[in-house]
Amino acid sequence: MSQASGSIANRISQKLASKGFRDYFMSTHFWGPVANWGIPLAAIGDTQKDASLISGNMTAALCVYSALFMRFALAVQPTNYLLFACHFVNEGAQLTQGYRYLQYNKFGGKEKAEAQKTTEESKVVAE
Repeated sequence: MSQASGSIANRISQKLASKGFRDYFMSTHFWGPVANWGIPLAAIGDTQKDASLISGNMTAALCVYSALFMRFALAVQPTNYLLFACHFVNEGAQLTQGYRYLQYNKFGGKEKAEAQKTTEESKVVAE
């Protein structure tokens, strides 16, 4: 191992062993956002599911929730960038879900899906 990489590893090790890092790691300032990551991860996973399952009300509520908490994450002292990142990702995922909801329920996606299903069923019957 070169001297430079040893020095970097030594600095990282010292940082991880410091009281400040342990205090941060054992605080709600860290574990709150870590636990909160379940929401955007679930939303990202839901983008692969059928659009008929999306709740417009819940999606709108989560958009507002994430927007408010992005602001909160920047307003608290010290600034909580981990919480901000979590809600930034969730906002993007919820906006994607909102687009899918509108496309399916308001802009003809439901009718298109039903027409496609009918066409596929008639092909199966014809065979």
